[in-house]
Amino acid sequence: MAKKPYYEPELKQKIIRLHLEEGRTQKSLTEEYGLGQGTISYWLKQHRKECQFNPQLQEQTDAFEE
Repeated sequence: MAKKPYYEPELKQKIIRLHLEEGRTQKSLTEEYGLGQGTISYWLKQHRKECQFNPQLQEQTDAFEE
């Protein structure tokens, strides 16, 4: 079984911020950072799930999206 690559938490946060704040598409982020689109989709899904249980994170996300 293949080992999953390790990504720094800072990279994950940067990708999420670029998507939410700047409206970057998953495709453009995939091409620029050499990540799989499934990886970015998973990170965004995880982020939305975390927002449900963390009001402070939800506020930050809302601010990004404005």
